[in-house]
Formats: sequence, structure tokens, C-alpha cells
Amino acid sequence: MNTTTQLGQVGEIAVKRRSFLGMVAAGAAVVGVPSLLTACSNGEAGVTAEPGATAGADVLPTYKEIVFAEPDYPSVNGSTAGYETIPTDLVQSVEEPPGNGTEFTAMTPLWGTPPPVKGNQYYEAVNAALGATITFNIADGNDYGTVLATALSAADDLPDWVCVPTWNVPPRFASEVVPNVFQDLTDFLAGDKALEYPNLANIPTAAWQWSSFNGRLYGLPFPGEVINDVVFYRKDILDGLGITPDVKSADDLLALLQEINNPSAGVYAAADLWNTSTIIHGVVPKWKLVDGKLVHRVETEEYRKALEWNAAVWAAGLVHPDIDTAWNKELFESGKLLVMNDGIGGWHEALGRQLTTNPTYNQQPLPPFGADGGDPVYYKGQPANIFSFLKKSDDPERIEELLRIANLLAAPFGTTEFDLINNGVEGVHFTRGADGLPVPTELAATELQPTYMFLTAPPVVNAKVQYPGFVKASSEFTADAAQYTEEPLFYGVQISEPDEYASIGQPFVDLEKDISRGRKSLDDLDAAVETWRQSGGDQLREFYQGVLEA
Repeated sequence: MNTTTQLGQVGEIAVKRRSFLGMVAAGAAVVGVPSLLTACSNGEAGVTAEPGATAGADVLPTYKEIVFAEPDYPSVNGSTAGYETIPTDLVQSVEEPPGNGTEFTAMTPLWGTPPPVKGNQYYEAVNAALGATITFNIADGNDYGTVLATALSAADDLPDWVCVPTWNVPPRFASEVVPNVFQDLTDFLAGDKALEYPNLANIPTAAWQWSSFNGRLYGLPFPGEVINDVVFYRKDILDGLGITPDVKSADDLLALLQEINNPSAGVYAAADLWNTSTIIHGVVPKWKLVDGKLVHRVETEEYRKALEWNAAVWAAGLVHPDIDTAWNKELFESGKLLVMNDGIGGWHEALGRQLTTNPTYNQQPLPPFGADGGDPVYYKGQPANIFSFLKKSDDPERIEELLRIANLLAAPFGTTEFDLINNGVEGVHFTRGADGLPVPTELAATELQPTYMFLTAPPVVNAKVQYPGFVKASSEFTADAAQYTEEPLFYGVQISEPDEYASIGQPFVDLEKDISRGRKSLDDLDAAVETWRQSGGDQLREFYQGVLEA
């Protein structure tokens, strides 16, 4: 799934059930779990907060890493740790069920068919481990934003625990909803208090920072990945052509595209490579500081060069003509186009779709490179893509019970709890193959849908060992790319732009397509930037300057 960062406006992302398959870290037997942020681009998809109201060190939980299974590919500069085998000896991270027998309700999205409640052995097993009963109000993921907004408007009837994806956050969320509807968790989790919940303390600090609003801690995060976007090519097809890519610059990539383009055979070199162009040209997600002054991405030379390069790709006839009407991934996986940009989570999803019918299928990432032949810049994706919130309560013991439950749900890879939440009950929802991988039973398809995992989650790991060579290739690529990561300005800070600036960036979304496709020129970019400045861009700059100073 590819998104385009807009100026002051993030459109709702239509999440398909299939595109969400990468969300579970080990990915084993869970049916229909989406892959979101690993499959999305690294834009600064902001929620809402008052300018400068960031959580200080006295608010954020103390971080204490826990490793229950040593990775084959350790994290490098924040890259995702990789495992080539599934641990055989799992560790129980929470000795006793943490609940007091209380019944709670929770609201979560689902891109699939809701599981039955009565007689559901998955629910029974997880609730027994929790020592409490969570009853889920499940809403269609494609309509979740609307359902969520309606639920928040009737706060008295709100469930005890609510999942809020960042792409479904309603207006005035931080200023009105969060402080009036949800529980402030600061006094329960700030500093060393978090150590009472070891699995929660294992969640990186940046994810907690991104889950704070108005200088206080409210959200329970669903950690994301540092590297999101990747430039993929069809290695199996290029091998068959005797072509080994050696791409170290934008010119090299253009030359490769020209070499592999074959319209007469119905095979085109690429999808629209706009996201690729922004990556290799180092285009910032939104703002950068130049000599102490804020400069928006559309005002930068990098943005201009990215447009110019992508327009050259289109002008050369290298882009598949059906790219605006067909599913890019289908064209790529069928071999009708050979280079495309995708979220890293889309990699294993494609393998899952293709390997059973095409065992030689092989997509690989191009190694990191900058457009000028120098080092690239990868701007970090936001540290969390989904939050959950607890309904405000005057009973601190109730909140503490919910946090103990959250601590179990955040049990990391290598634990019995992680195995139960993601795979269900062995012998009921899955069996283990000779390689130790969980093999889902027919019952898993109906009973075991993603529910508990939308409440909170441990740090992401890569344990997709069912795809030969994937863990190694993916882990090595992300470790390589992570050395070039930078935090974009305002990284991890919730910022709500004033409503009057909500639509001033939309013209650039259209202009990017028009310039790339040759319908407009870079002269039109100059005019659009000037219009943006006069219609609120300069005032928006002043707003962000205030955030920066705060």
C-alpha cells in the first residue's frame, strides 16, 4: 500500500484485508491480519495535539528491553530483528492470569468475517490466560472511521477499551476527545512505574512518545517499523534475461528501466515510481530546517528533482499504461511490470500469494542508493501506527487490571502468550509442521481472527520463516537501509494543524501526477508553490515555527 504525504491533510487509507497480512510479527496461523504500516509509506501521518505539548521524560515509561529468543539478525539502528527458526522452548512471561475475573468490552476493526462468540475456543483460551473476559465489538475495518466517530460521540456507551488506528483519528481528537473520554495513564506508567508491567516497558520510548497527547500519556501503542518503503524488482525474470542490476544512482535506475522495457511483449519496466523518486532524492516528509528556517517539502530542490526524474520515466514510455486502473501488485506479480515501490510488509504478502503456484517467484529490493550516487536518506516511519485507549474511570484498580492485561497482550516473540494470541491453541487452531511452523486448522479460519492484537502489541519481529530466504534477505536489507535513517522534523510529535489549512495541500497531490505524466511542467510547480504560500502556507509555517520553539 502506497500513500502520498499531503500538506496538512492525510486522506483516509482504504485498507484491504489482504494488505493487512503483515501486521502479526511472526505471521503464523492468524487468518486475515492486515499489514499496515509496514506496507505504507513513511509520511508524517499526524493525529492531533496542541502545539509543543510533547511528553517529557517524566511522563514517558522507562524502557527496559526483554529478549526471550535471540534473533539470527539482531536489530541494527532500529531495524527489525529477524528469526530464521521458530523457538521450540517458549517462555511464559506472565506467571499468573493478571485479571480479577472482570468482564470488559473492547472495540476493534476487522477486515474479514467476525468470528463466532459462543463456543469460541480461541476466546475461551485467551480469556482464561487473561483471568478476565473481553467481549469484542467488532466493526468493518473499511468503515471503522465512521463507526469510531459515532461511538466517540456517545462516550457514556463507549466500550472499556477502544482501538484507534492513526488513519481513522477524527477531528479535535486531542483537544476534545482524549482528555474527556479516555484515561490518562501517566500516573500509572510514567518512569519506573512502567517496570511493574515488563512487557509494556519493552515497547520502545518513541512509540510511547507518539502515543502521548497534550503532554500526557494516553495511548497504548502498536509499534511500527523504521523502514517502510522499498524499491522492488523481479529478480527471477531479470535473471532469466541475464540482467543483474547494478543501481547506484537515479541515472543507473533509469538505464535499467530502459533496458528491461519491452512493450511489444506487453511487459513494461515500472509502475509509477513517484514514491521511489522521493526516496532516492531524499525528499522530506513535510518540513526541514534550512539555515534555521522552516522549508516545506514542496519548496525544496529535492522535491523538484524528484518530479523531474519521475517525469523522465513517464516520458520514456517506461510505465505500464494500466497503472491507474489496475492493481499495481497484480501487474508486478504477473510479470507485466518489473520494478515497483511497495511497503516492506508487501514483500512476504506477495510470496504468500505466489509461491504455491509459482515456486520460482522472487522479488528483491534494490540496495539503498541516493539519486546522485551518494548515500540515500531514509526518513523513519512513525514509531506506532495504531493506538488503543482505555475509557476514563474513577476506579484506579480497574485501570490497573486493564494495564496488567495489556502487559500480557504485549508479550514478545518467544513467549507462550505471543504464541497463544497469534496462533491459538495447539491441536485446536493449529498443528506444527516438521519445521516447527504453526499450520492452521480449518477451525482457525472461523474462530481466530485478529482481535486481542488490536489492543496492544510487542515490538515487531521478522519471523516469516515459511518463505525460504525471506528472513535473511529482508533483515539484511533493513539493517543496511537503517544506517541511512534520519528522524524527520517533528518526528513522533502529535500535531493538529488548524482546520483552515486542511485542504491547501491537495493541489500538490494532483500536480505530482500531472507533472509526472507530462500534462504540466515544473513552471506550474513554481506557480503552485506561490499560491500555496499566499493561501495559508506561510501562516502554516508560522504555526509550525511555534511548535518548533515550544
